[in-house]
Amino acid sequence: MSDTYDGIIIGSGQHGLVLGSYLARAGLKVLVLERRLIYGGGLSTTEVTKPGFYHQMHSVNHFNITEAPWYKDLGLAARVKYVTPRYDFAQPHRDGTALVFSRYVDETCESIGRFSKKDAQTYREWNKRADLISDHIFWPERYSEPLSEAERDELLSRSQVGRDFLEIINRQPLTAVNELFENELVKLLLLFKISLFGTVLYDQISTRSPMGALVRGFDLAANYQVAIGGSIALAQGLMESYIKAGGDFRTGAHVSRIIVDGGKASGVELSDGTVIKSRFVASTVDVPQTFLTMVGEEQLPPEYREKVRNFKQTSWTLFGLHLALEELPRHVGTDFDPHVNESLKVNIGCESMEQLFALHDEVAQGKIPSRISFGSGAISQFDPSQAPAGKATAYAWHAMPYAPDGDPENIEDVKEEFAERMIDTWQEWAPNVNRKNIIGKYVYTANDYSRELINMVQGDLFVGSFTGEQTMWNHFGYKTPIEGLYMAGSPTHPGGAISGGGGYIASKVILEDLGVPLWWQPVDARASLEKLAASERTAGRG
Repeated sequence: MSDTYDGIIIGSGQHGLVLGSYLARAGLKVLVLERRLIYGGGLSTTEVTKPGFYHQMHSVNHFNITEAPWYKDLGLAARVKYVTPRYDFAQPHRDGTALVFSRYVDETCESIGRFSKKDAQTYREWNKRADLISDHIFWPERYSEPLSEAERDELLSRSQVGRDFLEIINRQPLTAVNELFENELVKLLLLFKISLFGTVLYDQISTRSPMGALVRGFDLAANYQVAIGGSIALAQGLMESYIKAGGDFRTGAHVSRIIVDGGKASGVELSDGTVIKSRFVASTVDVPQTFLTMVGEEQLPPEYREKVRNFKQTSWTLFGLHLALEELPRHVGTDFDPHVNESLKVNIGCESMEQLFALHDEVAQGKIPSRISFGSGAISQFDPSQAPAGKATAYAWHAMPYAPDGDPENIEDVKEEFAERMIDTWQEWAPNVNRKNIIGKYVYTANDYSRELINMVQGDLFVGSFTGEQTMWNHFGYKTPIEGLYMAGSPTHPGGAISGGGGYIASKVILEDLGVPLWWQPVDARASLEKLAASERTAGRG
């Protein structure tokens, strides 16, 4: 260990380890600092119910990680294995029917067609558009610095695929789903799928939805995946990559202050008084902690200080229920469509738009929901190593305000009762999720996880809201007004959830600032859009 480095990275979650690996492989002397005694951030897999039953406390499954550029660049396929479930979203109903979305459009449309032939045809048409958008626009943009709004719009307008995408981002997801589809149950599962991408479905704050999250409702080419060995396997693979590249790592190292001399970041001071000097500092933690605590707002220019103060957290949290089971859940609707039991994510308890909005309205008002409706899953069916032989694990996540009736501690008095209500509701839609089947349970609230992972301010699991006002060209930014201080985590584009995007993009920004050659070929969204337009012109479609 040294007391002087080229760069210090604060936080050992996905972004910190991705960033550290790229910088270390570029030849820089890098130190990753972690407040806790473990690494990985939200990539955690733990035995919280019974021995041998492993549960994902935060990140349950990952979005198309095996196609991420850093997964390939860092050679993670040799260390971290993934499985891609064939059926990713399902919705059982009280009447014994079930709706299931597959990775394959024919299967998905066949399921939708049992509820509405018209909706099945609409979905097929939009899937064709969405798969092209995902390949040529959505995916490259996920791993590139955002273009300005004007430049992006101009480039998108040059191709038919781009114009299709403009149509999507100029419509709020809820508005579009209501206009395109007629069947209530089809709408619900689409909105359930879109909401998992962090989208606020019924909030019309923005005139645009610049991330284009609606694409996720129709795109079947990119899928959620499950890490074999649990989400922690990805953290382990990233740490191995970082250490192999020559990086240093310290646990129990809580940064109390980012040292700023003459307007330039020159190192950090730890809570025990240790000072470590560096040419630059990159924070992968939250905005308030970075700027209000570690830097101090008095060192920020007035306009940036206002930007920090106006940073928005996600307005809802998740109430987690984790179960150790004798056997996997078996849902109603199995006779109608047996694949409901094979799905990665299952929408439980909601059968109308009215019920959906009533739930979200209560959460927005800071109330504990009076009606139970949640997303669930059973990861052990895709990775049997996460439960003893013949046994199973399952989870349920329910929307919940961070501070019910104004105080986050209020959840403590009711969390066991609320968990029992969730089990009762779960049993209605999966009759074998009963007390005989349940071996153990664990309740995990925002009051718990916001203290464990302090960057999840107010229970914000995305570490920043996905509203249009702070995504894409409005994101928080990799560079800061303080020379040598960078942001490289979830507050930056492409936002929270497991993407590694913030760390990946920031590595290019930092090395270019330092004049250090890049050892990889970065993803270039501008080049992808230009290539798309050129290919359509050649084909006579542009």
